[in-house]
Amino acid sequence: MNTFTSIFLAVLGLMLATQLWLAWRHIRHVEARRQSVPGTFEGRIPLDAHRKAADYTVARTRLGQIDDAYGAVLLLVLTVGGGLSLLDRFWRALLDAEIAVGTLYLVSLFVILGLLELPLSLYRTFVIEQRFGFNRSTPALFASDLLKKFLLGLVLGAPLAAAALWLMQAMGSRWWLYVWALWMGFSLFMVWAYPALIAPLFNRFKPLERDALRSRLQSLLERTGFRSEGIFVMDSSRRTAHGNAFFTGFGRAKRVVFFDSLLDILDEKEVEAVVAHELGHFKLKHIAKRLLLMALVGLAALALLGWLIGQPWFYGGLGVSHPSNHAALALFLLVGPVFTFFLSPLLARSSRRHEYEADAFAARESDVQALINALVKLYKDNAATLTPDPLHSAFYDSHPPAAARIAHLLGKAA
Repeated sequence: MNTFTSIFLAVLGLMLATQLWLAWRHIRHVEARRQSVPGTFEGRIPLDAHRKAADYTVARTRLGQIDDAYGAVLLLVLTVGGGLSLLDRFWRALLDAEIAVGTLYLVSLFVILGLLELPLSLYRTFVIEQRFGFNRSTPALFASDLLKKFLLGLVLGAPLAAAALWLMQAMGSRWWLYVWALWMGFSLFMVWAYPALIAPLFNRFKPLERDALRSRLQSLLERTGFRSEGIFVMDSSRRTAHGNAFFTGFGRAKRVVFFDSLLDILDEKEVEAVVAHELGHFKLKHIAKRLLLMALVGLAALALLGWLIGQPWFYGGLGVSHPSNHAALALFLLVGPVFTFFLSPLLARSSRRHEYEADAFAARESDVQALINALVKLYKDNAATLTPDPLHSAFYDSHPPAAARIAHLLGKAA
């Protein structure tokens, strides 16, 4: 066992222990507060709804513990257990062309990972989501979605992998700059393509038909200087009872999208407030900042890989007997999250700050009390816990805890 193997095993063990400990804390914290609605929400959320949210959170967190442990074992099997080397030998026995071998290696690896994660996905959808009344998907629809995702992965992923491997082979020691440019171009393409080409493969989108609400939202967009392709309703209720709203797209192709289930629970002023919040992310350049951060992190990561790819200990320490470009990519994608796991709180903190800023924007551009009412309804209908463990929340949550967020908005109202 070389030194890097020991380091990898130590960091992986520390990551898994931290994940399981944080989940245990979260479960204990939520269960201890299951019998009492927090003061901020008294009279707004019934005790039965609060208990349901606690039970739903605990069930999802326990499944998350299993997922974390399963993922760690799977990673060990693929790396130090020799799984990646076995897959490499399989394709080399069939083909000689290095780029073809690498492309099939990467595509088949992620197909295998998807299949191995399928049991947990089935359990999440048809046991946990079903038990708490959120699942609307059928086995046939689930299978259809899975097939579409597989085909999309082939259509989009295989050419991307082949192009990256060709650049790594053809562009010399600075290949990582070209691969970074390829990745950024692909990412921007997906921002544009998702609402226009991909999302309609899974859901039906139709223009918002409620004239009074559409007029109210159009007025909000105009007074904040936001241009969009339109306001659409998505048939999310075919798959889930959860409600949500979001902006998607790029440039003039941006569009406002509502889950149809969301429009069933919010009144017009509340919908306007939710849209104002989402609009705040665009107006305050949160989306652009995230894209810039992604670009800088991606560039640094690929520059690091540009150095690691020439280090024999990188391959040997992770169980790969035949160094190659495609093995280096696979190792980096699989092992990278282990070494960056403890940066999660920094990213989560930045995201929560953006949520507070978007809430403040919505409080200026809409009715702050309507936003509070909308959030309370969403917490109730989505069974979001009102009492997360503070440390678990600080480590993972992209949104502020419910009580802190409502308190922030009440301050704006005052």
